[in-house]
Amino acid sequence: MSATPRHRHPQNVTRATSVVIVGSGFAGFECARRLARRLRRAHASNVKVTIVSPVDYMQYSPLLAGVAGGLVDPRFVSMPLAGTLKGVQAVRGRVDSVDVDRHTLAFIDPGGGVRTLSWDRLVLTPGSVPRLFDIPGLATYARGLKSTAEALYLRDHVLEQLGLAQIDDDDARAAARRTIVVVGASYSGSELAAQLRALADAAAKQMGFDRDLVRFVLLDRAVHVMPEVGLTLGGAAARGLRSRGIEVRMGTTLKAVYANHVVLSNDSRLDTHTVVWVTGATPSPLIATLGLETERGRLKVQASLQVPGHPDVFAAGDAAAVPDLTHAGKITPPTAQHATRQGKVLARNVAASLGYGKAKDYRHSDKGLVVDLGPRHAVANPLGVQLSGYPAKLVARGYHLYALPRVVNRWAVALAYLTDVFFPRTVLSMGLVSEAEAQFMASEGVQLLKLAGAE
Repeated sequence: MSATPRHRHPQNVTRATSVVIVGSGFAGFECARRLARRLRRAHASNVKVTIVSPVDYMQYSPLLAGVAGGLVDPRFVSMPLAGTLKGVQAVRGRVDSVDVDRHTLAFIDPGGGVRTLSWDRLVLTPGSVPRLFDIPGLATYARGLKSTAEALYLRDHVLEQLGLAQIDDDDARAAARRTIVVVGASYSGSELAAQLRALADAAAKQMGFDRDLVRFVLLDRAVHVMPEVGLTLGGAAARGLRSRGIEVRMGTTLKAVYANHVVLSNDSRLDTHTVVWVTGATPSPLIATLGLETERGRLKVQASLQVPGHPDVFAAGDAAAVPDLTHAGKITPPTAQHATRQGKVLARNVAASLGYGKAKDYRHSDKGLVVDLGPRHAVANPLGVQLSGYPAKLVARGYHLYALPRVVNRWAVALAYLTDVFFPRTVLSMGLVSEAEAQFMASEGVQLLKLAGAE
C-alpha cells in the first residue's frame, strides 16, 4: 500500500495535539527521539509527545548476556528516558487497555493506581515477553534473559552455585551445582552460554578449582546452531562453543524441570541447579486485548506502519506484523535491527500524519548479524561477508558501540571491553536481585503456550 500523502499545511488545531507512544524498547525509543527532533525543527510547539513504559529506561538487550557474564555493568546497557529523550514526557506505567474508538488508554502506575491518557496519535511498541511452553516445572525452576534483573540474578546464581559446590560434601550434588543448562541455541542463547562459560572460568581461577569441573550444556530442538546466520557461520559458532568446553546437543529440549534436575526430550536425566530458557519471545499480551486484526499473534500493520482502518494508530517492533517489502508475503523478523529502523520510519510517518513532512513505507535492508561468543570467539556477516574469530569479534563489538544510542554508554562499554582484554573478570555476587524478581512471572504478562500448539 502506498505511503500516506504529504499534507501541505500542518493540521489546524486549537489545543495541544497528543502523541502517545506505548513501550520504550528499540522501536518506541527511536520513534520518540526522532519524532521530538522533527517537531523541534518544524517549531511544532502545539504537539506533545509522551512515552509510557513499565520502566524508566530503554534496555539495549543484545548486551544482556554480557551483564550475566560479568563483562558489562548493567547501568550501561540502559538508557534513561528522562534526560535522553529531549522534549518527550516519560510516564512510568504498564498500559493495560486501549480504546481505539475513544482515543484513550489506561495504565497502572508504580503505586498501583489506574490512570488514563487521551491521544490524537497512538504508537504501539509494547515489545514482547518470554515464550514459555507448557513444560512441567519450567516457569518455576527455569530463568530467562529478557531483563536486567534476570541477567543479574543469573550471574549471582551461577557464582553462588559454584561457591556452594566448593563446600558440598556430596559429590553428586556438587557436580549438579556445577552444571549449567542453557536451552536455545539461537544467537541469544549461544552468547549467554559463552559469557557464562567465561564467568565460570574466571571463578575457577580466582576460587581455586578446575574449570573442567564446570559443565555447560546447550540444548535446542533445531538441527543447527544459530540457523539465522546460515550453515557456515552456524558451524563456526558450534565449533567455537565446543572449543570452550560447552556441550552442544541439537535436536534435544526439555521434557520436565525440577529443583535439582531436568528430564530431556529423549527421557535422559541431567542433574543441575541452573536452567536458562532462551528460546524466543511472543508479542506483548496487550496486543490480544485490542480487538484489532493480528497475524501470527502480532498486530497487523501496513507498510506505512499504520493499523488498517485506523490511520491515527501506528505500530512497530516485536509486537507488529510489519510486511517485508523485499520478500512478498512475509513479515519482518522481530529483531533489534528491524525495530530500530522501524522506529525511524514511525517518527517520520507520525509527523507526516500531523502535517510535518512526507511519509514513507518501511523497507528493510538487512545489514547482517553479529554474535559475540566470549573471549576470542565471535561470528558475524556484515553486508553478507562471513567472518569468524578475531575479525568477527572486532565487528561485533564495534557494532554494539555504534548502536548504543548514548555517548556515555558507548564510553563505559568500550572501557569494559578494554578491561576484559587486560584484566580478569570480577567474580562478585552482590545479591541485588531476589529469586522472585527473576522469575518469568515477574515479567510483564508472561504467557504459557502449549508445546503442541506452538510447533
